[in-house]
Amino acid sequence: MTTPFTPTVEELTLADVVAQARTLAVPKTRRILGLTGAPGAGKSTVAAHIVEALGHESAVLVPMDGFHLANEVLLSLGRRDRKGAHDTFDDDGYAHLIERIHAQKQTDAVIYAPVFRREIEEPIGSSIGIHPETPLVVTEGNYLLLDKDAWPKARAAVDTVWFLAPAEDMRHERLIRRHQAYGKSIDDARFWTLGSDQINADLIHSTARHADRVIRIID
Repeated sequence: MTTPFTPTVEELTLADVVAQARTLAVPKTRRILGLTGAPGAGKSTVAAHIVEALGHESAVLVPMDGFHLANEVLLSLGRRDRKGAHDTFDDDGYAHLIERIHAQKQTDAVIYAPVFRREIEEPIGSSIGIHPETPLVVTEGNYLLLDKDAWPKARAAVDTVWFLAPAEDMRHERLIRRHQAYGKSIDDARFWTLGSDQINADLIHSTARHADRVIRIID
């Protein structure tokens, strides 16, 4: 019987993570750092902290969530109730953007990326400018390590991917609070966290074996 692969989890402080990300921000180069993990793992918080700590001349954040399919499209596909699943994103569009960012030269024009606005649950295009002289691009999202559809094309253009792995009870608590913050009742928040979100989380956890590092952030 084959023993399942269990990745080694590194316990690091947030300051440690920032310090190690800083080594990737080398002037006149272009590196892409990917942060992934299940919903509620802290990807967007950690990514934003890295960019803020390094400063906007050294780093810029390009979230995968800007490639959510619009609600109107999800309704037409019958997938509105599974929003957040891997097939409810424009994975080809994301992969193409990451490839362009990876290939961006010092003399190239600014590249623009979309963002996802949680208050309206919709993506907004051309919202983030990636300047050619910015050495580090941080991208974060659930499916950076998924080995199907166009996701491997995106992964091939990312220099290193760190998988964030908090304790499950903490991750669930974060998700419930997030859903409540955007208007869901406590019952609906738990329903989404333990239902659709958990289905996605189980798939994402299975991709941790492809990560360059698996990190649990400690105080």
